[in-house]
Amino acid sequence: MNIELKKEPVFSVVLIMPDIPQNTGNIGRLCFAAGCRLVLVRPMGFRLTDSQLQRAGMDYWDKLDLLILDDLEEFREWCIGKRIFFLSSKGSQNYAKIEYKLGDVFCFGSEAKGFPEEIFNEGKRDGNLIKIPMIKEARCLNVSTSAGIVLFEALRQIEKW
Repeated sequence: MNIELKKEPVFSVVLIMPDIPQNTGNIGRLCFAAGCRLVLVRPMGFRLTDSQLQRAGMDYWDKLDLLILDDLEEFREWCIGKRIFFLSSKGSQNYAKIEYKLGDVFCFGSEAKGFPEEIFNEGKRDGNLIKIPMIKEARCLNVSTSAGIVLFEALRQIEKW
């Protein structure tokens, strides 16, 4: 399913160790519709042939700009030279107050565990841990909802449409 990357995407969405195939499928559909790249970092909690993944992504999988990285080490290498934002309910910056640029990367942790501790700490140290504001009683949003909110704010800012 990994396709040849022909050009740099407008934005990339990274899922680190995703657990839920329906969320990943939905985000794949989102990335296709927005002209963005989807990056999956193994291990994943499902197979790419999972019917729930395929159903949620509809018939876009063969058209999707998809990159699969084997582990966190390969992810770190891929990140070199890129501006990465890590989305977390524990983030310190409001996602809507960031000025986004072409090529930015939006990174999400697994649904069950969030980011691995070392990735979370790196994002926090670099000041790139951002959040979507919510009422204090809410623990978090669904990852595919969060990806849509942030991605379309970034697209709005660069006047993609």
